[in-house]
Amino acid sequence: MNLTPELEQVRDEIKGYAIEYGLDPFETIFEVLDFEQMNEVASFGGFPTRYPHWTFGMEYDHLKKSYAYGLHKIYEMVINNDPSYAYLLKNNALVDQKIVIAHVYGHTDFFRNNYWFSATPRKMMDGMANHATLIRQYIDKYGFEEVEKFLDICLSIDDLVDFHSCFIKRPQTVSKTADIHKKEEDEESEKEKIQPTRFPAKDYMSGFVNKEEALKEEEARLKKEEEQKKYKFPLNPEKDILMFLIDNAPIGNWQKVILSIIRDEAYYFAPQRATKIMNEGWAVYWHSTIMTEKAMRDSELVDYADHHSGTLGSMPGTINPYKLGVELYRDVEERWNKGRFGKEYNECDDMQKRKDWDLHLGIGRQKIFHVRRVANDITFIDNFLTKEFCEKHKLFTHKLNEITGMYEISDRDFQAVKQKLLFLLTNFGQPIIRIVNSNYKNRGELYLLHQHEGVDMDIEYAKDTIENIQKIWKRSVHLETRLGDKGKLFTFNGKDHIVLNTNS
Repeated sequence: MNLTPELEQVRDEIKGYAIEYGLDPFETIFEVLDFEQMNEVASFGGFPTRYPHWTFGMEYDHLKKSYAYGLHKIYEMVINNDPSYAYLLKNNALVDQKIVIAHVYGHTDFFRNNYWFSATPRKMMDGMANHATLIRQYIDKYGFEEVEKFLDICLSIDDLVDFHSCFIKRPQTVSKTADIHKKEEDEESEKEKIQPTRFPAKDYMSGFVNKEEALKEEEARLKKEEEQKKYKFPLNPEKDILMFLIDNAPIGNWQKVILSIIRDEAYYFAPQRATKIMNEGWAVYWHSTIMTEKAMRDSELVDYADHHSGTLGSMPGTINPYKLGVELYRDVEERWNKGRFGKEYNECDDMQKRKDWDLHLGIGRQKIFHVRRVANDITFIDNFLTKEFCEKHKLFTHKLNEITGMYEISDRDFQAVKQKLLFLLTNFGQPIIRIVNSNYKNRGELYLLHQHEGVDMDIEYAKDTIENIQKIWKRSVHLETRLGDKGKLFTFNGKDHIVLNTNS
């Protein structure tokens, strides 16, 4: 549905305010949807066309029932695209539409200018439609059940990617011949480097310190290790497991295309997961700034305050990214306006002097624009979360009391809070798993290694993961991890799950 003349006027007015404040959003196309249309688009992740899969229907049913029972209400959706597409809910009050439009321009400015979105495709509306068309063609050719079964497998491992890989600059060789020649030169160079360790000694002691027999044994061992490296693949641990499977798994071309589609979409959504706090905080900062300083009428104040406070409200034991993000932006702005940063301020141990510190620099707005451009949630929290901020907002960590079965405050220490936040954000809270060998025991078996960070993996999830990878790899898949202080090796051979203890 097209915008009404009144909404078009509001859109143009708020866009003008956004540009006046220095925002640089994508051109944004707004559409008005009723609640059923909104739920349908939301179940597709904001896109009007997706490939057929039961998970979208499940999400639609969940959203529809939640709306009917009054458990939630979708006010807006916006798509990272050029031009961006945003959806407004029909029958919302005008003040709500104003908030949403201002909020959307905050998002589209973030999409366009944040570094972590710079590698995402900007024509993903077309991309998603193309993906849907391809998969429908495969359904017509191979059957719905066959394609759906493979989609289930791919979607269950869609987070086994390396979010940072799209920013890696890989050297380009002039030709395949030049590449092979370079490889031969490298191998010759490595052979020359294989020398046993000789300890410094006087000439008359050299025969005793560096025994010829020991030197030959070490040289033979080094050559054997170097030879074994040639048969180990990948040479370095690989975090982008989906890419490795696309390149090396014994599956059909249509299956590789589907796996590539799932991988591409995972990379498209990854920056939104990596900047959730920053992105929502930025949008809230600007909708509140534009509404309170420019766009809001006196008669809209109460409704605005009510709905804005609902956006920033937090449930017990949860992190509200809208609240944390906007408060941290405001804190950064205040600190840089007053000069509360740098060596002199950090070394000041007079609490009253720190409280009254104000150098009248007035560069806070400039600073948050810079932060918006370069940071993601991890660097945002790591660089700008302070002890004063934690104390002001009463942040704490909590844990389950095994006796009472209730969650209790476990720590209010600043470092504990900061480390907990960073831990939850690292790799989106998912286990870090890498492929270390695709020819384990020289049998073409896949060996995965879990980077243990003090939290054990969920055993059932681990088993399901290697089972689904095995369905793509066809041979046995192994996953090394730790449970408590014991090393474990989970294996699925296509029929049975096997768990062994390891020495690591």
